[in-house]
Amino acid sequence: MKRLALYIFLLLITTLTACVREDTFDDTPEGNFEALWRIIDEHYCFFDYKGEAIGLDWNEVHQRYRSRISPQMTKTQLQEVLCEMLAELRDGHVNLYTSADVSRYWHWYEDYPRNWSQELRDHYLGTDYKIAAGIKYRILEDNIGLVVYENFSAGVGEGNLDDVMYYLRSCDGLIIDVRGNTGGTLTYAERLAQRLTNERRLVGYTTYKTGTGHADFSSPKAQYIDPSNGVRWQKRVVVLQNRECYSACNIFIRNARACERVTTLGDRSGGGSGMPFSSELPNGWAVRFSASPSFDAQMQQIEFGIEPDIPCSLDSADVARHRDTLIERARTLLRN
Repeated sequence: MKRLALYIFLLLITTLTACVREDTFDDTPEGNFEALWRIIDEHYCFFDYKGEAIGLDWNEVHQRYRSRISPQMTKTQLQEVLCEMLAELRDGHVNLYTSADVSRYWHWYEDYPRNWSQELRDHYLGTDYKIAAGIKYRILEDNIGLVVYENFSAGVGEGNLDDVMYYLRSCDGLIIDVRGNTGGTLTYAERLAQRLTNERRLVGYTTYKTGTGHADFSSPKAQYIDPSNGVRWQKRVVVLQNRECYSACNIFIRNARACERVTTLGDRSGGGSGMPFSSELPNGWAVRFSASPSFDAQMQQIEFGIEPDIPCSLDSADVARHRDTLIERARTLLRN
């Protein structure tokens, strides 16, 4: 009986294994090309949206780039073709990692005016500003608080934010300048937004891939921010944004503008709303790409950025006088 049971068990295992088919690709230029195209085809999350927005046709992309693949090509040549193919997605979250380089798509901000100046911002901060972990802050001459968060990769703790908010408590308004912030850790972005509300707020939705089809997604799952248990800001806020606000910073802008006392000012953010996922090619190269899209509270796409409440650009006459047009406009709004 034991032998019979073992035989049946092995038969079942063999049968079940035979029912599972996995496509495998050789470690050749063609195999690596097909593997990358297939990974993106089955798991990337913005095909339908980018088909509508920019006319992306992934099958056409396959045909166009497949003709450039040959068995004799070098690794460098293969990498060049694969990187150019990935750039068709126009997604800053898509990267190919090799031992020699990392591909990147930066046109989401390189093709636009920066709309901020590090020199000008340093002028407003002066030399006696305070530093709380990743945040720089001070009180301006007209009693407006200025908070600069240059990158969400620089951590900030709840205790840091308590101290910042308490120090600025007597200010008549608050400017949060995240221009040039290309993202980082989402936790820090959410942590800062939680200081701007006294109640739970719906900020957006996210969906998840449920199959290999371009439209195979779960039902939208609501995303909320809850008010912080620490010191919260109770007055008006102006968030300064520009094209370099990407990824976690783009999500911070989405979350902040859902709070009732917040106004956003500047130009359209850079976008980057897909949560990244990683995979590997037969030759060991790694690829990262967007796999789970996020939306705003109206279920609108934010992959290509978020428009500000008030458009504003640096004025050359202001720059010549060492004045930041966006900071000055924000100060005027908060004073009035």
